[in-house]
Amino acid sequence: MAIAPHRIIYLIFPSIIILAGLFVQNSYYLQVLTFIGINTLLALGLNLLMGYAGQISLGHAAFYGIGAYTTAVLTVHYGLSPWAALPCALAVSALVALIVGFPTLKLTGYYLGMGTLGFGMIVHIVFREWSDLTGGASGFIGIPPLDLGPISFSSGRNYFYLVWAIVMMCLVVSNRLINSRVGRALRSIHDSEIAAGAMGINTMSLKIRVFVLSAVFSALAGFLYAHFVMFISPGSFDFLVSIRIVTMVVIGGMASIWGALFGATLLTLLPEWLHAFSEFEMVVYGLILMVVMILLPQGLTRGVLDIYEKSKTRNR
Repeated sequence: MAIAPHRIIYLIFPSIIILAGLFVQNSYYLQVLTFIGINTLLALGLNLLMGYAGQISLGHAAFYGIGAYTTAVLTVHYGLSPWAALPCALAVSALVALIVGFPTLKLTGYYLGMGTLGFGMIVHIVFREWSDLTGGASGFIGIPPLDLGPISFSSGRNYFYLVWAIVMMCLVVSNRLINSRVGRALRSIHDSEIAAGAMGINTMSLKIRVFVLSAVFSALAGFLYAHFVMFISPGSFDFLVSIRIVTMVVIGGMASIWGALFGATLLTLLPEWLHAFSEFEMVVYGLILMVVMILLPQGLTRGVLDIYEKSKTRNR
């Protein structure tokens, strides 16, 4: 019996991750690969919201920061175990997304983008000004590393495997979601919310649910980030970070699970390649975004597949 292509990918991908962890010996390279995994979670969550439901968010770094600061406060100020702080971080992010989502998701288009942008700026100001709790602009230090019984995740290789195991689970969950009735309903909202409502789909409920799920993915990334670097500051969750996440989704390809992975990989490696242009980071991102939108408007994933299919047709 033939194996479906997507099942083959889910067999090959873990093998690549395992081999990368075994053969990459340089701690710096392992660190970069770990950050790619964390950024993949961010892009994956936003892709569900933007790519499949068609809802713009310019403040997703806020949920990223909420996950990081919640676990930092609970583990440092209150002595809670990081694993006990994890569900708290996800729950706080989900609750905030639920509260913000009800009024914000009634907006559409540019107004929705501006609403989420305002939310992200408010959260960033809270991180910076509430110094008694968050450490203020100086940052939050002393975040403990993750341990699981005798296994310590303070080493680069163990943390690399932990992050990518979580990424793999989120990829599977996202794939099952978008191939379900809920996923088809989300795509119908993306195409035409009015038509989806006319067909009996509760569009507001679905938009809020995918908004909350997207926020949970971001909070999970924030949790992993906080316990990986063991120091966080408001600058790690500002407006530029939100723009970077959006750029990952657009460049990789909206409405593509694997596009989130490709976009996160490119945008994580790009600063490593362009140290000389660090002062012009946003200019470089803007140029890349313009080039991709002009030449590959559906993103790298769909664009490369289209080029491949056209070459096959030409050869025939």
